[in-house]
Amino acid sequence: MQNEMQKKRIVLGLEYDGAGFQGWQTQPSGNTVQDVLTNALGRFSERAIAVYCAGRTDAGVHAVEQVVHFDTELERAAYSWVSGVNTFLPASIVVRWAKQVALVDETDQQGFHARFSAHSRTYHYLLHNHAVRSPLWAGRAGWFFHRLDLQRMQVAAALMLGERDFTVFRAAACQAKSPVKHMYEIKIRQQGDLFVFSLRANAFLHHMVRNIVGSLIYVGMGKREPEWVGELMHKKDRSLAAPTFMPDGLYLAKIGYDRKWDLPENQGENLPYALNF
Repeated sequence: MQNEMQKKRIVLGLEYDGAGFQGWQTQPSGNTVQDVLTNALGRFSERAIAVYCAGRTDAGVHAVEQVVHFDTELERAAYSWVSGVNTFLPASIVVRWAKQVALVDETDQQGFHARFSAHSRTYHYLLHNHAVRSPLWAGRAGWFFHRLDLQRMQVAAALMLGERDFTVFRAAACQAKSPVKHMYEIKIRQQGDLFVFSLRANAFLHHMVRNIVGSLIYVGMGKREPEWVGELMHKKDRSLAAPTFMPDGLYLAKIGYDRKWDLPENQGENLPYALNF
């Protein structure tokens, strides 16, 4: 009991290039972001530490900001968790910030949880749209060779806003209890050959963003009319939508939390690689 009273809850903000990993969640191979982070925390703290994340990312998916938490009895300053854990991480993963939070909150008696305390998630999908693929974007942006129409995709995206049933964009292996999610915002921007899709919702289903992007591409290339997306939502049949698009351009960008947790100001809404436009 005494040890439990001395425990502290630490929150970390992570950034990673997911191209070389089999996603977030631990696997027998050990080649996941969770496995590598857990190993680094263990080497730094010299004890086993279990971590919990805000949202599991798939193989090849990146994070501008992933949020995780863990409990420990160790007394360490925030900068020590950052610099110390980074010492044991590969170049493709970095701890950007650390913050100690209350194990139990005085107002609702529920302590901070990286996943359950989050009220929104933002994802970016970067798409290189050119007749010829670019080696500079390989692994960092999706690629599509037919020219896309920005306005058509924006009209279609507006049909997905609000609280809706996203069954049609749900992977068969999805374990979510409900397909109903609240889509707060979908922004699609273009600069030259680069399209950026930014989606913000209370939560996302497995492969939901990649499935939405795939169907928006069908609209953008003229294969389907914008109204088709609304019909898909109504029919709730995954087989009628476009195939799941490649993971290369998908970034977990920002996790939204209540201000009471006083976490470091998230910059995850900024586009990766300074692509702010």
